[in-house]
Amino acid sequence: MSLPLISAEPRLPATRCGGRTFTWGERTYVVGILNVTPDSFSGDGVGKDVSRAAAQAARFAAEGADVLDIGGESTRPGAVTTSLQEELDRVLPAVEAVRREVDVPISIDTYKPAVAREAVRAGASMVNDVWGLRGDADMGATVASLNVPVVLMHNRRSVAQHSSLGGYYGSAAYADVAEDVTRELGDTVARATSCGIAGENIIVDPGIGFGKTPPQNIALMRNLNVLRRLGQPVLVGTSRKSFIGLALDLPANDRLEGTAATVALAIAQGVDLVRVHDVGAMARVCRMTDAIVRGG
Repeated sequence: MSLPLISAEPRLPATRCGGRTFTWGERTYVVGILNVTPDSFSGDGVGKDVSRAAAQAARFAAEGADVLDIGGESTRPGAVTTSLQEELDRVLPAVEAVRREVDVPISIDTYKPAVAREAVRAGASMVNDVWGLRGDADMGATVASLNVPVVLMHNRRSVAQHSSLGGYYGSAAYADVAEDVTRELGDTVARATSCGIAGENIIVDPGIGFGKTPPQNIALMRNLNVLRRLGQPVLVGTSRKSFIGLALDLPANDRLEGTAATVALAIAQGVDLVRVHDVGAMARVCRMTDAIVRGG
């Protein structure tokens, strides 16, 4: 059976981000994860070491990152909430240093309006909200006023479980996880547009690993193509996550091949951006998969 060429689908409107144009459907864009936290689940957080953050950003840029996603609060299952001031203290120096070091668009990973506002002022040009504007009532209006692209992620509150392979959610109620996630993301997109966020600035993320059990994550990965109904670019973040570790019985620092499999399968289903820790390896996976499924 031959794979359908994604390039044969109607193209979505292009998105401007940090002086660059993302032409959806042309290729897969790589988002490099830059955690300025002391407690990243993957063990790659640089804390408040600005020089390390800048060096990692330069390496990611050289390896093919199209966006650098800077986050100052861990979102792993069961993570402790970071105060507003602490998050600002972590991310603002990093955004400024990375902006000086590389000419790659910066995304700020936050659900707090003040962090989004100050980070964009410091040089970020995209917002990545893991709560899809539901973490703070003012987030929608704030993002609209900033006039930057925003990633709206699907998420549900659930009780975290812990294992030697990392945190995960052991119970989450979905009738059909792909259909439910798509419907709820559709509601999120409607909320965003009602706040004044331009349609071409909206990117959706199904939230792999957030409020979903490991089997539900697998089922969602199997049906990512359903998200194309929303008519928005799709970002997927699977990198090193616990559902991979549980499937392979491997720790976070040994999930490269598992992550590569999820990235390739996501691209084959029409995903537009992938958020990853291992930028060089995953950029190569993207190029090879694009050559097959996009007809390049």
